[in-house]
Amino acid sequence: GKVWLYVVVGIAIGAGIHGYVPESAMAGILGKNAWWSVPAGVLLGVPLYSNAAGVIPIVHALMEKGAALGTVLAFMMSVVGLSLPEMVILRRVLKPQLIAIFIAILTVAIIITGYLFNFVL
Repeated sequence: GKVWLYVVVGIAIGAGIHGYVPESAMAGILGKNAWWSVPAGVLLGVPLYSNAAGVIPIVHALMEKGAALGTVLAFMMSVVGLSLPEMVILRRVLKPQLIAIFIAILTVAIIITGYLFNFVL
């Protein structure tokens, strides 16, 4: 039902990245050679709230502009798993200490996954 809204927003953001962000800038910030690219991808994904389908147009635009696959994967996973609205929902059923542990473990796992994909591919 609501998936179309996320897809439309994702397409709009992806179009903005595709049309206005220079390829050299994106490759320099989120490229394979930048050590900070994976943590930056995770940090960029946290404030966004979308489902996996809605983030695909953004992922596509980032990859076209030179972002590394592992970085983009880490971004995508952080959008879905570490978003602020997700934490608000979890707050209703988990204690803050458990949420902090969840965030820490998931963040480390996402960053490791991103680096592994950047290293292998």
